[in-house]
Amino acid sequence: MKIDNNIDTIFDTINKMNGKSSDIVTRVIEKKNYRIGYIFLESVSSDDKISDFLNKSIINLDKKKLFDSFYNQVENSIYSSNLKTCETYDEMFYYLSSGFTIIVVDNSKKAIVIETRESLDRGVVESTSETIIRGPKDSFTENHNKNLGLIRKRIKDPNLWYEDVKVGTRTKTKVTVAYIKDIVPNYKVKIILDDLKKIDIDAIIDSGYIRDLLEKKQKSVFPKVISTERPDQVCTSLLNGKIAIIVENTPFVLILPAVLTDFIHSPEDYYQKPLNMSFSRIVRVICFFLALITPALYIALMTFNQEIIPDQLLISVAVQRDGVPFPTAIEVLLFVLTFEVLREADIHSPSFSGSAMNVVGALILGDAAVAAGIVSPIVIIVVAATSISELVFYDVDIIDAIREWRILFILAATFMGIIGFVLMLIVFIAKLSSLECLGTPYLTPFSPLNIKSLKDSVIKVSTKNMKYRPNYLTKNTRRMGDANEENNS
Repeated sequence: MKIDNNIDTIFDTINKMNGKSSDIVTRVIEKKNYRIGYIFLESVSSDDKISDFLNKSIINLDKKKLFDSFYNQVENSIYSSNLKTCETYDEMFYYLSSGFTIIVVDNSKKAIVIETRESLDRGVVESTSETIIRGPKDSFTENHNKNLGLIRKRIKDPNLWYEDVKVGTRTKTKVTVAYIKDIVPNYKVKIILDDLKKIDIDAIIDSGYIRDLLEKKQKSVFPKVISTERPDQVCTSLLNGKIAIIVENTPFVLILPAVLTDFIHSPEDYYQKPLNMSFSRIVRVICFFLALITPALYIALMTFNQEIIPDQLLISVAVQRDGVPFPTAIEVLLFVLTFEVLREADIHSPSFSGSAMNVVGALILGDAAVAAGIVSPIVIIVVAATSISELVFYDVDIIDAIREWRILFILAATFMGIIGFVLMLIVFIAKLSSLECLGTPYLTPFSPLNIKSLKDSVIKVSTKNMKYRPNYLTKNTRRMGDANEENNS
């Protein structure tokens, strides 16, 4: 709805729209027989900025200039680097909620908008969800412009483009798509922008809403989008040919497309020696399979296929299980559930008591269960090794995906032994092979096999040998020139 040309009508309409909320502040100033009004929300605007700049600008308004409308005089007299205009009530309230002040002049159907935001955000601090040992210590915050600045200060390239979309019919959350124009294929950016514009939802409170809505085409518990607080990881991904989605009021930025190997990588891999990081990645791959299949494999061997186990080990396990009243599958499920409860308690407990309390709880429960003859010691070892293996991954989504597939493996092994375990493994690989994001297969570079991209999959090569970007992300693969070629030329 277009705004009126009368200040009192405009103020009444805004008050009615917001139910005469207590944080709406209005004022009318008379100048040169004209009335100037301004309105702001004191909950999100800075009264000091309004008093220091806006009031002074209006009071010191020059005398009327020939051939110049009063509206133009007001607009040209306000000292603000971020000045806009709006013509509808919807735009007006959006700016008010964003911390802007609206200036209206009688007999004008346009309003002047100036930025007077109050600082309601925490400063740039170290990431709380991703441990940083070596590398930049800053992380994203809830302030949208700060987040864009943390990326811009690292990539000083005019080809770094930002495109904004407002998502959410009620929250009108600003969502920015960031990409490097001459690296990312245009069709991928268009797909993301089109998908964002089609989202019809009341509110976007966190980037997790966007992630779930973008992944609607192929449902999977394995994440196809990376969520991170670290600007250095976002910048590295952008330079490789990926796209970032920055959502207002959340410190978590989305990166896509993601493949499975992205979740065994860490931004710090590029700040340390290649040999050390290659070993770390191999450990993460081993932990991935340990966390996924260890309990199921133990159940299958102990329940159906004991002939595979060496005699000495089988006798030792049988002695430990002597007197245990539950079948192996029940033992494992019981303690898997116990460790999941401890994990949830650790997440939601206060930081000063959570970890210590849950470590003590796990020790006491495990020792008491073995002493009472409810479970065997080998089950405690198997489940504990499984839970510890999860801890090498920092991404919560990949941990949750491993947990859910682990339950499926346990159920298959419980009913069908090794045969069920193998069948579930085939289903698992087939499911991962069927996934893709923006046309990129989830198991790239292993399936389909991409020889050039294997250099930075599990084994990390030195930086001087990484001359090309992954060719499954972009056709502009050249990352680094050849010094010898330059010298020869």
